[in-house]
Amino acid sequence: QVQLVESGGGLVQPGGSLRLSCAASGNIVNFNAMGWYRQAPGKERELVAVILGGVTTDYGDFVKGRFTVSRDHAKNMVYLQMDNLEPEDTAVYYCYARMLPRGADAYARYWGQGTQVTVSS
Repeated sequence: QVQLVESGGGLVQPGGSLRLSCAASGNIVNFNAMGWYRQAPGKERELVAVILGGVTTDYGDFVKGRFTVSRDHAKNMVYLQMDNLEPEDTAVYYCYARMLPRGADAYARYWGQGTQVTVSS
C-alpha cells in the first residue's frame, strides 16, 4: 500500500522557521510530482510548493522566496524549509505526490494525513 507520512509541524513564533518532511512508502515505480499544499480554516486547499518531473519547482504566490522545497530521490522524501513565517501561514500542511505504484497502469494523486503549522506569538 502506497502512503505519504508527514512530520515536522508545530508551533513557531512569527519570523521563525520550520522544516517539514514527507516520506513516501510502498511499492512505487516512479513519481512525476511531489510537494506540499496547505489548508487554513475556512479556506480552500492551496499550492505551497511542488517539484515537477524531479527538476522544475513551482511555488504559491504568497511564498515570496521564504520557502524552499527539495527532494531526496533515493529516500523517496520531500522537504519544505519554511523561513520568516507569518501568522497567515498557519494551516494544515499536506504532502502531495503523483505516483505510479507497481502494477498500476497510470499515475495517481496521493495525499498525506496533514501536519499542523501554527505561527503565533
